[in-house]
Amino acid sequence: MNNNYYFINTIRFVLLALIQVLVFNKLNFFGFINPMVYILFLYWYPIKENRAAFIGVSFFLGFVVDFFSDTMALNAAATGTIAYLRPAIMRFVFGVNYEFQSFRLSNTTKAQQITFLALLVIVHHMIFFSLEIFSFANLLLILKKIVATTGATLLLCLLFGSLFSVNKE
Repeated sequence: MNNNYYFINTIRFVLLALIQVLVFNKLNFFGFINPMVYILFLYWYPIKENRAAFIGVSFFLGFVVDFFSDTMALNAAATGTIAYLRPAIMRFVFGVNYEFQSFRLSNTTKAQQITFLALLVIVHHMIFFSLEIFSFANLLLILKKIVATTGATLLLCLLFGSLFSVNKE
């Protein structure tokens, strides 16, 4: 790949980590909702790249967010897991189209893109909040946090995605 590819992904990594740590970790909607927009890095990362490098970079992104958020590797565990599960999620959402070499996320329908992003966010939040609370006695609290934070994260990710997307018109 060319240097432009690495440069764009490095800029995405740094900006999303900074935005997460400096802005969204400080927000507390209704006292418990902190949107996690850094997940967009895993959504935007190129599809047919080295999977081991992607899992490592994703884990490192989660670790960086954890380091500045004081969340004891919860983000690293969640991002590493969804990076590992990303091909299975893509096969579920995009079907056999995912197997073709010419597959691009921008060539899919908007509904498929939103479904893919929603599944990444839901799985991330299920892992994150399950590890954070780590008690079946608080199952309703876990579900409340998953649903509320997923809604806020998905809304903000879609806004960021539309803000930084390139119009093909």
